[in-house]
Amino acid sequence: MALKGLFRKKTIHDIMKQVEQNESDGHNALGKHLTTRDLTAFGIAAIVGAGIFSTIGKASADGGPAVIFLFLFTALACGFAAFAYAEFASMVPVSGSAYTYSYVAFGEIIAWIIGWALIMEYAVGNITVAISWSDYFTGLLRTANIELPQWIQMDYLSASNGFKDATALMQGGKSFDNLSANLQDAYTAWTTCPVIGSFHFVADIPAMLIIIVITALVYRGMKESRNAGNLMVIIKLGIILLVIAVGAFYVDTTHWSPFAPNGVSGVLKGVSAVFFAYIGFDAISTTAEECKNPQRDLPRGMMWAIIICTILYIVIALVLTGMVSYNELNVGDPLAFVFEKLDLKWMSGIIAVSAVIAMASVLLVFQMGQPRIWMSMSRDGLLPQKFSRVHPKFKTPSYATIVTGFVVGIPALFMNLTMVTDLCSIGTLFAFVLVCAGVLVLQNKKDIPRGKFKTPYINAKYIFPIALLLEVFFAFTYNSKATMKFIANETQVNSPSTIVTALNQSETDKVYRYLVGLETKQSTNDVEALLSQYQEDDAKYEAIVAGLPISNDIKYESGFDLFKHKIPMWIFVITLIGLAIWSYKENLSLIPLLGLVSCLYMMAELSVWNWIYFTVWLLLGLVIYFGFSRKNSKLNQNKN
Repeated sequence: MALKGLFRKKTIHDIMKQVEQNESDGHNALGKHLTTRDLTAFGIAAIVGAGIFSTIGKASADGGPAVIFLFLFTALACGFAAFAYAEFASMVPVSGSAYTYSYVAFGEIIAWIIGWALIMEYAVGNITVAISWSDYFTGLLRTANIELPQWIQMDYLSASNGFKDATALMQGGKSFDNLSANLQDAYTAWTTCPVIGSFHFVADIPAMLIIIVITALVYRGMKESRNAGNLMVIIKLGIILLVIAVGAFYVDTTHWSPFAPNGVSGVLKGVSAVFFAYIGFDAISTTAEECKNPQRDLPRGMMWAIIICTILYIVIALVLTGMVSYNELNVGDPLAFVFEKLDLKWMSGIIAVSAVIAMASVLLVFQMGQPRIWMSMSRDGLLPQKFSRVHPKFKTPSYATIVTGFVVGIPALFMNLTMVTDLCSIGTLFAFVLVCAGVLVLQNKKDIPRGKFKTPYINAKYIFPIALLLEVFFAFTYNSKATMKFIANETQVNSPSTIVTALNQSETDKVYRYLVGLETKQSTNDVEALLSQYQEDDAKYEAIVAGLPISNDIKYESGFDLFKHKIPMWIFVITLIGLAIWSYKENLSLIPLLGLVSCLYMMAELSVWNWIYFTVWLLLGLVIYFGFSRKNSKLNQNKN
């Protein structure tokens, strides 16, 4: 088969013809139950979850009250992407989301890549939410004096890594009681769990159980899922509005000064965490075939969901940072924390219940989205035909839903929360980038049938290149030190925690004796605490670290070890130059272009390890594509 066969495209006409045929004979047809209100509710169900109950705390601690600008920036980026999604959804109102859109815009190989990325996004996203739900649920049980063993409420990786870090810190003189709560829990889970040979059985059982319950609900039918989702949205919105109403009476405006205590860098530090709070609105587009009027309702549902959730996030952020000082909010449950601090424990209980409901609603939407991606790829012959099987009674993708339950439920037992959060973010952002790029690719093609919704056109021919030149000017004038440090790949000093956890016992003793020798009065034998006391003064900390009697490899990060972490940002910079040339030559539309740039920037902010894991996932997908999908593709069969 010729190489160009990799980029064979589906036409919108053929897609719509197949959908009409499915609906006329009832074969593989999904039930149509959703309206704008239902889609908006699904969007809120997906978005209002971990962001408002968890990550908003860390982001507020980093950025202060000015974190509201980060929510606005992220909402704007998601809004740009939503315009692109809405335009495609209006053109191609079928299940499949970005996968189907890419099949039309770029061709089969790119469609496969984005479909494979979406499988990871929804699976890993639900693993993430299931783990968070488990944390909230077990916390709620503790308030009712029901204490589960640590080894059945924590994942294997967290327990294993936490045990190693806790052991290293205690070896350095830190007492168990002075370890963070997370490390204490990990150490306890690892040392009290059943051991089979050399294998420690640590598994997050509640996370798997909630996946089983949600999968059963999604399997049962869209109408039941819709009703359950709407009910959960009503409950959690009611409780969030109660939190805002009660919290407003305890706002002290002096806490809003300084408004941006850590400057722009502090605000942007939480960009990945805040973006994760918005993940989910794109799942609405997977339900296109189940909408009564998809060309009208899908764009409206997406936009209303983003607008409502952004307003809620901003108001909640202002209330939280007004009730207590921003630097106290770096906790896993910020809403419950602020009310406990103000001795309003009855509100903390209400918030705990709300969090459990909110997480369950997010699980519902994500667990509903993934089977529809599998189904769409199966319809095209890229996955086995079983995945496109629709239940004759429930009108849901039955086989794909069951497989999704296993794909999410089993890893939720063992995977680490931080790893899956970032993997979900990079998969989602990659989908957003390709959808925005797809709108740009199709914008000047006359033979493409257009839907009722079209992104407003603003010519980026001069705006984007000029904006890029202004940014370069700013980087080399007002931010020249950081810019030159980035370009020159200057050696960086490691943090106290990184240094101490890399030491063996002999090295720990040497470092301790060295630090004790610097000052006559030392009140602790905790090596990390002794080293951390110098961090407030960068110059002094660098001087202290330089004198430590250990290898420079432990003290510093330099050369390729440092440069590899900058690779994502270099990819972003090089892509910006290419986009500036493309926009000048082709008169690109500004809104989808800004969506592409915003999402690519957030990808660049993620660790290089996430890029590597994501690349490995894509390579595995390509092996499946060339081994099965390329040969069995419906487009290939039609050609033959």
